[in-house]
Order: sequence, then structure tokens, then C-alpha cells
Amino acid sequence: MNAVTPPPRMHADEIPLDAPLVGRLVARRFPRWAGLPVRRLVSSGTENAMFRLGADLLVRLPRRPGAVPDVLHEQHWLPRLGPHLPVAVPEPLGIGEPDEEFPWPWSVYRWLEGHNPVPTAIRGPGRLAADLGAFVRALRRVDPRDAPPGYRAGPLRERDEPTRTAISELGGRIDTDAVTALWERALDTPDHTGPAVWAHGDLSPGNVLVDGGRLTAVIDFGCAGAGDPAVDLIVAWNLLPASARGAFREAVGADDAQWARGRGWALSISLIQLPYYWATNPALAENSRHVIAGILAEAG
Repeated sequence: MNAVTPPPRMHADEIPLDAPLVGRLVARRFPRWAGLPVRRLVSSGTENAMFRLGADLLVRLPRRPGAVPDVLHEQHWLPRLGPHLPVAVPEPLGIGEPDEEFPWPWSVYRWLEGHNPVPTAIRGPGRLAADLGAFVRALRRVDPRDAPPGYRAGPLRERDEPTRTAISELGGRIDTDAVTALWERALDTPDHTGPAVWAHGDLSPGNVLVDGGRLTAVIDFGCAGAGDPAVDLIVAWNLLPASARGAFREAVGADDAQWARGRGWALSISLIQLPYYWATNPALAENSRHVIAGILAEAG
């Protein structure tokens, strides 16, 4: 990840953030880290901004009010989930408090090595598919009794209205008749009837780190919670090539209904993201187009 100039605003209620501000926040809240260099980082994330602090730390701050609950959610749950998972996850080292310059809580994490994979340039995708499958299985095994409901772990039909609205907004830019037919097919899939289990909820290229073709870390647990595990199958379409989807499905153990719901989740998420981030987040918009095209091709 590299230093960048401030990205364009993605939300009307987003506040400006820059390295000097982060440096002042850190100096006041954590004097032991005062004076460490601060660099803004490239990220396709939509809710939080990330700054590298020195060589070993990362500062993550919400961009807008709606992202604040996710900060608190991660601070509470990451220490509980991390020990059960086969790859690294963000480790909270410091909890920043609101002050006169920044109105919300924020976090300092240990720096995690690796880089975000490019979906069209994965070497040895079968290894990555197996690693992702092992992560999903391990997360599903974590005791869900005290888990909060997952942000994206309910029935697909609850997303019908925003998905159809997004399709109408995309008229002329995608094959709206074809994606509508695929979405309606997804809505016919049987609902999850088993127990609620932990799911990450946002397994996407921007939220996984790899090195040498292997999964090294999973980040951004703001959507994590208990519900239908099918949502974590979205990574089969937003990251893995078609040739590796079968290996991932086998590693996870998804039946036909769960696989169909996962494809429906991938389609819905991409359709809703695409018009909203078309101009303000090119990386996310491109991935959304990639997912939609892949699902259309898979359907013939």
C-alpha cells in the first residue's frame, strides 16, 4: 500500500481526513507513538480511512457518522474472533477517543503484511480458494451464542427493493433484463433454515491480504455477525476465477441452495454498489462490473 493524496468524497456526510490531523490525534491520545511518520494509504474501502503509522502500526478512522458503529463493533469482537481463525485479523492496540478535532472513536492496529489481490491476476487460484474455504469454515465454527445479527446475513428477499432500484438506475449501462431475471431466480432459492453461524459479511478483494498467492489476513469485520453463512460465498465471484470456484465450494461444503444464495448475494451487493460508487470509487465499481459480468457468463 502506498501514500496517496486525499481521495474524492464518496458520501455527502463524509468529513475531511489527512495525515497531519491523524498525527495530532495520535500524539494527544498515545504519546508513545507521537512523532512517528503518518501516511495515507490506498484503499477501496468506503466507510473508513487508513493511515500507516511508522513501520508497524495502522490507524483506521470512520469517514462519516454511519461508520462509527462498525468501529465499536470491531473493537469489541476482533479480540474474541481472532484466536479462532487460521489467518491474521486486525489486532486492536489502541482505542482512540473523540476530541475537539475528531468527533468519533477510532483505532490503532498492528500492521499486517500482504497486498490486496487483483481478481484477474491470481496465480495458483486453487491455493487461494482452499485458504479462503478454511477461513470461512473456521469462522463458522466460532460459538455464535452471543454474536450480534449479521448485517448481511438475513433472507435475500429483504434486499429486493434496493436491488431493483439499483437495476433501474443502471439502465443503459448493463443488461438490466438479464440481471433482473437472475435476481428473480435468486429470490426463488430456499431460505437458510439451519442455525445462525458467524459470517464475515464482506469478503471482497479489498478485505483480504495475500502474499505469494496464499491468504495471509482478512480485514474489515464491520459487517460480521451471525446468520445465513451463504453471504461469505460472495468471494467465489468477486475474487476467484471461474476455474477455482468449484474448489472453494468443496472446501466450504456448500449445498445447491446455499451456493445459489451466495451467488444472489454477490449479484445484489454488486448491483447496489455500482451506481453509487460509479464515479467516486473506480476500483469498487470495476469489481462490481466484474462480478455482474461473471454471473451473467456463468448463467449462459
